[in-house]
Amino acid sequence: MTVTVKIPTPLRPVTGGLGELKVDGATVGDVLRQLDAQYKGFAERVFDANGVKRFINVYVNEDNIRDKKNMETELKAGDTISILPSIAGGCTGCAASLLAVAATSLG
Repeated sequence: MTVTVKIPTPLRPVTGGLGELKVDGATVGDVLRQLDAQYKGFAERVFDANGVKRFINVYVNEDNIRDKKNMETELKAGDTISILPSIAGGCTGCAASLLAVAATSLG
């Protein structure tokens, strides 16, 4: 069955710039392995020894595969798989710095 795979911007260099792909597969694992077969370097960016890297979330429609059967999550025609890298950042002490600036500007 054919599903749509949404490719995030950081993975698009691997897919030749494509942000959306149509892929056949019965499970999420089938689809992701097929992407690796088609696009060299896909697996090393998405998988580790335990499956999908912990900082990457994979959804089938609105459901995180970690809440289902992970790579064995079944698919039906028309499903959408979204690959979402986690976003982290910020700085230690930023809140304190903002409070200090606000207190200074308020006099």
